[in-house]
Amino acid sequence: MKKPNTVEWLCKIVPKIDLKMKLTFLFLIVTLFQLKANSGYSQNVKVSLDLSLSTLADVISEIESKTEFKFFYKNEDVQLDKLITLKVKNLRIEPILDKIFNNDLVTYEIYGKHIIIKKEIQPSKSEFALSAITKPLKQGHLVTGSVLDENGLPLPGANILEKGTTKGTQTDFDGNFSISVTDGNAILVFSYLGYTSKEIPLNGLTNIEVALLPDASKLNEVVVVGYGTQKKKEITSAVTSIKAEDFNTGNITNPAQLLQGKVAGLSITNPGSDPNGGFSIRLRGLSTLGANTGPLIVVDGVPGVSLLTIDPNDIESMDVLKDGSAAAIYGTRGSSGVVLVTTKSGKAGQSVLEYNTYVSLENVARKPSVMTPSEFIAVGGTDHGSETDWFDEITRSAATHVHNLSFSGGNGGTTYRASVNYRDAEGIALNTGFQQLIGRVNITHRAIDDRLRVSLNLTSQNRKEQKGNAAAFQFATTYNPTAPVHGGPEAERFGGYWQEILFGYYNPVAVLEQNNNDQKRKASLINVDADFKLIDGLKIGARYSREDISWLDGSYYRSDSYLNGFSSNGSASRNINDIETQLFETTLSYNKDLGDFGLDAVAGYSYQEFTNESFNANGGDFITDELLYNNLGLSQDFTNGLGNVGSYKGASKLIGSFARVSLNYLDTFFLNASIRREGSTKFGENNKWGNFPGVGAGIDFSQLLDSDKITQLKLRGSYGITGAVPSSNYLSQLRFSSGNNFFYNGEFIPAFRPSSNPNPDLKWEKKEELDFGLDFAFFDDSLSGSIDYYDRRTTDGIFNLPVSVPPNLYQDKWLNVGEIKNAGIEVTLAYNLDLGKTFSYTPTFTFSTYKTELISLSGDDATFGDNGVQKLAIMGAPGQNVNLIQVEEGAEIGQFFGWQFDGVNDDGTWRFKDQNGDGTIDTKDEMIIGNGLPDYEIGFNNSLKIGRFDMNAFFRGSFGHDLINTFRAFYEAQSVSLAYNVTKTKYYLPELTDRAIYSDYHVEDASFFRLQNLDIGYNFDVSDFKALKGLKLYATGQNLFTITDYTGVDPEVRYADGGNVLAPGIDRRNTWFTSTTFTLGLNAKF
Repeated sequence: MKKPNTVEWLCKIVPKIDLKMKLTFLFLIVTLFQLKANSGYSQNVKVSLDLSLSTLADVISEIESKTEFKFFYKNEDVQLDKLITLKVKNLRIEPILDKIFNNDLVTYEIYGKHIIIKKEIQPSKSEFALSAITKPLKQGHLVTGSVLDENGLPLPGANILEKGTTKGTQTDFDGNFSISVTDGNAILVFSYLGYTSKEIPLNGLTNIEVALLPDASKLNEVVVVGYGTQKKKEITSAVTSIKAEDFNTGNITNPAQLLQGKVAGLSITNPGSDPNGGFSIRLRGLSTLGANTGPLIVVDGVPGVSLLTIDPNDIESMDVLKDGSAAAIYGTRGSSGVVLVTTKSGKAGQSVLEYNTYVSLENVARKPSVMTPSEFIAVGGTDHGSETDWFDEITRSAATHVHNLSFSGGNGGTTYRASVNYRDAEGIALNTGFQQLIGRVNITHRAIDDRLRVSLNLTSQNRKEQKGNAAAFQFATTYNPTAPVHGGPEAERFGGYWQEILFGYYNPVAVLEQNNNDQKRKASLINVDADFKLIDGLKIGARYSREDISWLDGSYYRSDSYLNGFSSNGSASRNINDIETQLFETTLSYNKDLGDFGLDAVAGYSYQEFTNESFNANGGDFITDELLYNNLGLSQDFTNGLGNVGSYKGASKLIGSFARVSLNYLDTFFLNASIRREGSTKFGENNKWGNFPGVGAGIDFSQLLDSDKITQLKLRGSYGITGAVPSSNYLSQLRFSSGNNFFYNGEFIPAFRPSSNPNPDLKWEKKEELDFGLDFAFFDDSLSGSIDYYDRRTTDGIFNLPVSVPPNLYQDKWLNVGEIKNAGIEVTLAYNLDLGKTFSYTPTFTFSTYKTELISLSGDDATFGDNGVQKLAIMGAPGQNVNLIQVEEGAEIGQFFGWQFDGVNDDGTWRFKDQNGDGTIDTKDEMIIGNGLPDYEIGFNNSLKIGRFDMNAFFRGSFGHDLINTFRAFYEAQSVSLAYNVTKTKYYLPELTDRAIYSDYHVEDASFFRLQNLDIGYNFDVSDFKALKGLKLYATGQNLFTITDYTGVDPEVRYADGGNVLAPGIDRRNTWFTSTTFTLGLNAKF
């Protein structure tokens, strides 16, 4: 019977795979790839030895006792009394023998389980280099052999080149190779990315085994770039690569946290401690006013993937493309930068079962400062006879436990990795948290003499969130501290909770306990890519991926809940969103070493399709609260015509072609150029296509200078154009939506009205960026870093501006208007003090600054605001309907606007500065009183290893930004005690009896310096336990302390207000309290 080909088998089963499969089935797939042929005892057995000053005879006896090997030799040929110190762990026998007989005039041959040692004079060998020399060169000049890594494992895809010629080949999946050389005196050059190259003179040999050592120089590290990889030394743009060992640790609930503070110019924030809160990711400030202010996420080559779909434990590395040249190959989605995520995969020659687990305990770190019950009563507050700490009542010590089980390996042309990740996280607020299960399978198979490679990645996620209500933090701050949690005259009406009937005054415990706000999220990602080597260096590739994400939201306010439910006799809502994204890409790549020149080129075509569907319904007046939001049919609002139902479907397409070429001359001169032509259905009919070029060049002066102290001194410069697409579909088209019904012919008829104006000329935003950088490394990479200066300018911004009606049909129109300018400096500096296995210390410092200026937001068809000035962001109720932000053409973004505090009058009223001296305080006296964006940000990471202990301390800070403390602006006045508790910070004015009025007195410097992470771990010695490959125990603390003068709960930068990026810096009242987290974790490898 014919044995089925693996690729054929995969093709048959893939269409049948249910992406919502049970996790047991995920592991079943992997198990099928465990079947393998016996590749010989010497290839499979691993040996661990720990010997000090032992004789060669004792070493041989030790090996024979731990394995089935038997040694054969003549006593006169071997120096048995030679003293040897040897410490190896899980190595194959060949590299161990190389160590033992290093520089000895003997050689060995392995036949099955027999090792024959004999005297033979050979050229000396370096550690893990040339071994197993067997036969003299015969006619045909054919040389065979294998290439191994430092652990004796095969290196598939290693390059072998006959020096001085273009003859070359690559190793197969098992690390084996065969090459025809000119003659027996040829020299072979062996190279592999991330490893030191090695030249081997044949001297008549026909079979060789070469082991390559990892390249200690960081210059040969592989960096993922758009549609390929490059060596770090060849990069000519601003790219930063962060590996898994450098990620932030502890209770990581979102993959974005892994990078927080690690990359100069990359700001990642999530004020408060909401476990379900999203992270704001901003690269090099603000480059667009549209929806895509965060960088494009690319996961294993698939652009636009949601980070939440990937578990942090499954990520191998994250590469950040910061400038326009690097991001230009992604066209209309590269304006805010690109983050390339590479997930973990299996490695050939080893099977590893790994289990990671940790438990975390999270407690409130900072709370607002408010009056105690006695202080509250003293300023006129009503005494209800209790003393209630509302902060304690709504919060808890939140526990989280995480489990990650992965199984990886490879043999016979196939590598695999499967993982299951489970997270159960509580929030510090009552009844909040999430439970998440993610299963992932990654399979790669090589066939046809390694010319064909096929990879399959499957990911499935199921997540349940209990969101709670962030307003509970506001109400806990303002609620009467003398009121009890339960009881009172209104308790029977409101489910037993104490409640007073006042505006914006809700029992915070009841808010969290009486109401439900839940979400279910399901996601799946299938990613299949393949490439075929047509000839040496030339490959053709193809990729298909599909991501499906669905959200099911449900909220319910009980009929006895004063918040929303009481007035409507129960209120429920349901929202469903489905997003489907399909991608098809083809590429043609060419890589060739032309002697002094290195050439790397890629060209391709991309087609991506997006579909979004949603449905929502809400209604009230329920006959029972028991079914929550699960039976909207019980809502009498629908019977009475008061319920609301809505639905939506949108679709768009993105089509592009791209190319990139990279040149390397003598590892000294580098050139990279790319272009992408892309079209989107979101643009207007007349402007669907755009071109996005990028170019970068660099010179490494270390190659031109005669100094062994300089490892790298590369000056580089780049220029690139990227774009941004509209935030929604159909913005360029004339659209209609339902309006008010009208009475006609005895009945009400639904009416439709315009909801947007057509703009067939709507096109992509255009961001031009110039970047100059210096990459340096001195003293064998002990001191390294980079300095970048960038200047970016965004024009033709996509913005919605008011227009006149008529001639327009609608009051607003989406236009290409405006210009934004942003410039800044980024610095990264690292020092590596490595004293071997016993001690190493690596401090890394990052610094970044930027300044964002709004040049213009007006165009030919519309003018922004009032002569280029517009007020935004209302303070809100109660009683302060004033604007907080001024957006002005020609000025920096983030300006606060208001009156300037000038003291308290004798009668207890506010006194504000009369700026124009007219004797009246009015809007003419308002001025710029702060800015919500930071002047600079820093990160300081310290990695220390002492023996088996390792420690990492990471500090982070933002400086120069202000925050509007809205709690103080609303409640830091004793007059509010008639209804609310009084905020009492160091700025409290006891002589003030006036009502609360916003001014610069409520604007605070929010600069901060924080110990973000402290991690201490111990790696156990498992050499005596054959079942264990590694065991680590660690403890982590997060947000251990914050140094700041800000009196609010979190001085973190607010980059937007309700999604409006033109209004940063407002600390709203619904911010979660910050927390401190302690984690205890275990990592075990089998």
